[in-house]
Amino acid sequence: MNASPTTPSITEEAQKQPMKQKCEHHAECMKVIQAILDDEATDAEKDHFRENMDKCLPCIESYRLEKCIKDSLNFKIEKKPCPESILKTIISKINS
Repeated sequence: MNASPTTPSITEEAQKQPMKQKCEHHAECMKVIQAILDDEATDAEKDHFRENMDKCLPCIESYRLEKCIKDSLNFKIEKKPCPESILKTIISKINS
């Protein structure tokens, strides 16, 4: 898979070190990965993930897989505007 310009890359220094084969906090990492892909992560979360990703093979693989899935779905989904009548119905039900 080719890395996109927004895909974090592994630094040269990290490439020299053996990568972890198991992530001790995979559930937390997945939450951060989702936040990054949804553009909801804080700068601190992004920085922490970049540092961790350089050392953790499961995290980089999970990031790449999740990004690929999200990009594929965005490409396949046909975006259509909501009809005005449906929008008015929803708004009237919310306001009542």
